[in-house]
Amino acid sequence: MTLCFATNNAHKLAEVRPLLGERFNLETLAEIGCTEELPETGDTLDANALQKARYVWEHFGIACFADDTGLEVTVLGGAPGVYSARYAGPARDSGANIQKLLAELAPHPNRAAQFRTVIAFIDANGQTWQFSGTVTGHITEAPRGTGGFGYDSVFQPDGFTETFAELPLAVKNQIGHRGKAVADFVQFLTQRC
Repeated sequence: MTLCFATNNAHKLAEVRPLLGERFNLETLAEIGCTEELPETGDTLDANALQKARYVWEHFGIACFADDTGLEVTVLGGAPGVYSARYAGPARDSGANIQKLLAELAPHPNRAAQFRTVIAFIDANGQTWQFSGTVTGHITEAPRGTGGFGYDSVFQPDGFTETFAELPLAVKNQIGHRGKAVADFVQFLTQRC
């Protein structure tokens, strides 16, 4: 089965490819000829994921899936949430986003947080499904590690002493939000095929 993953994020592609395995042929936006920026104007992760998948399906007519992921910090009322990538501004600067987050959390002892991923899938017939995954943890006092991307260097999942940026990708995929959402998605695809 050929699927398009509606993202331009090379880090997400690197995480998702091994999770899909050999059974699925994963095509990128570039491979299907989609060079435009996908719309992300929803006010929820669910809405953004569906909006991106629907854009690809409507313009290219291929089965596709898209994800949207947010870091939700308890004492910040769930922020940055749907605005995680643009938390410090439209430039999508991970370093600036982390600096802003750590500054806002400085006076708070409660640093509980969760990552949440929503995947929207549209099959070749236009039917739509959604899958989600969550991992809980807390925000560290300072960045640690060189792996991963986004907020990975400041997110320490529950039950671990390392941040996502310090853990091997295989471990992150097994316990992480995107890995859980993709696992449910793959199980669904496997049962249908």
